[in-house]
Amino acid sequence: MNRIMRELLNTAIYLLCVLGAVWLVITFVGQRTEVEGASMENTLHNGDNLIVDKLSYRFHDPERFDIIVFPFQFQDNTYYIKRIIGLPGETVQIMDDGSIYINGEKLEENYGMEVIKPETIGRAAEPIELGDDEYFVMGDNRNNSSDSRTDMVGNIKRENIIGKAWLRIWPVSDFGVLQHQ
Repeated sequence: MNRIMRELLNTAIYLLCVLGAVWLVITFVGQRTEVEGASMENTLHNGDNLIVDKLSYRFHDPERFDIIVFPFQFQDNTYYIKRIIGLPGETVQIMDDGSIYINGEKLEENYGMEVIKPETIGRAAEPIELGDDEYFVMGDNRNNSSDSRTDMVGNIKRENIIGKAWLRIWPVSDFGVLQHQ
């Protein structure tokens, strides 16, 4: 009986260690997330499963064109995934022709290639000055994205960024590291 108790105790300790390791990885290193919606088309698609890197931003700041995940402020357990366009301290404005300007200079980018329609410019029609800890984000599907152009999303504080979308794991045919330009 003593041997059986020892085996059960060893198994219980082993399972607790495994669960603890999984919790540490999910909390501090990375997590799986699923894309819902079309706001990041053609880069990400509805149903794509991604691994979000939660560790690297502990060592450096997010960069322009990173694809990030952050919580939606008005609904629990809802997360948005968008691309960083404006960095802390910058001024972002979108002109009537759909061009994005950062600090008065036209942004050259390889994402969001559709022309931004005037009715989707939103609050970025006027210059938006970002604070020292704020980011301006947009979906790649520029005319079908709720992002920093809306008051509902607004500027994203650094502390609210969960991590960087790093790896697409599903569908298997699209498996690979995400390009951030």
